[in-house]
Amino acid sequence: MTNSHPFLTADHESFRQQVRRFVEREIAPHVDRWEAEQSLPRELHRKAADAGLLQIGFPEAYGGVEVPDLHYLIVLTEELARAGSGGVIASLMSHGIGTPPIVHAGTHEQKQQFVAPVLAGDKIAALAITEPGGGSDVANLKTRAVRDGEHYVVNGSKTFITSGLRADYITTAVRTGGDGMGGISLLVIEGTTKGLTRSPLQKMGWWCSDTATLYFEDCRVPVANRIGPENAGFMAIMMNFNQERIMLAAQALAFAQVCYDESLAYARSRETFGRPLIRSQVIRHKLADMRMRIEAVRANLDVLAWRVARKQMPVAEVCLLKNLATTTLEWVANEAMQIFGGAGYLQGAKVERIYRETKVLTIGGGSLEIMKDLAARQMGY
Repeated sequence: MTNSHPFLTADHESFRQQVRRFVEREIAPHVDRWEAEQSLPRELHRKAADAGLLQIGFPEAYGGVEVPDLHYLIVLTEELARAGSGGVIASLMSHGIGTPPIVHAGTHEQKQQFVAPVLAGDKIAALAITEPGGGSDVANLKTRAVRDGEHYVVNGSKTFITSGLRADYITTAVRTGGDGMGGISLLVIEGTTKGLTRSPLQKMGWWCSDTATLYFEDCRVPVANRIGPENAGFMAIMMNFNQERIMLAAQALAFAQVCYDESLAYARSRETFGRPLIRSQVIRHKLADMRMRIEAVRANLDVLAWRVARKQMPVAEVCLLKNLATTTLEWVANEAMQIFGGAGYLQGAKVERIYRETKVLTIGGGSLEIMKDLAARQMGY
């Protein structure tokens, strides 16, 4: 995008250059090694904080950088995506889902304790909602927290937890009351809590993003770590989902753009039958179709980000945007692989890694099918 973009100002573009320099210096040269090691170094969080990246969109009182709209986060996502690794974004930015509930519903003291160190890059935050027995069915989660004096005793498990192995603060959905959405609370469970064990998960993609199953066995968590009133955690979770889904759509768009850019460059440089690949009509048509679908997603994302900045809550439209963006990425990544041919099937190509990572975005943050159903109910049918 350029300065002619109707939603971007000179400040947005200045921030873009700031992030781009960071990615070129601190991320791009190391991605392949991190992927092989299946982990990000903790020092990357500190470096990202020093560069002013982790703080975007958080309150200044706790070390954040307040911005007027979501386009700063969209720009951040676009530039991080240029390294070609969804795992980098998932783990480096896991505080983007782990800390907002604390910001929205926590006390000043809780924000000082659990938000400020994360924004400074000294601690890592994660969100733990999904359980082995159920994914999108948040209202029926089973992990239970029983009050015992000034502590809750937590028993249960969570799975598919991004940054689950490294997180110092885990914002965890637990059942403190009866069945259904009215019995859910949020607790910040610290990584050093006795009785907490973590098991790594091996994945198709996002290799450098550590993902874990967490087990809680008689974990004693201070009542002071409860975020908001008891049994009032469900709404905080739902508020979190709306922005998460917008940012997942932004991530899908960003990686679709990378696939397009890589494909265009390859088609111009690759020669077949004595001429550049891009001289083939079928390849030009593929690129045109890729561009068409990407721009449709971008227009939708821009409008919804603009609406959210004006305190609107277009839930149905956000669900549909997530589906449009993630299915577009699947299609674009597939076309990119076709353009690259055998070269795209080899590890080390950005399109190969992105192709493997597409499915996580149509599943995470609410599956394709759940998004359709939620959107339909929001629209009254």
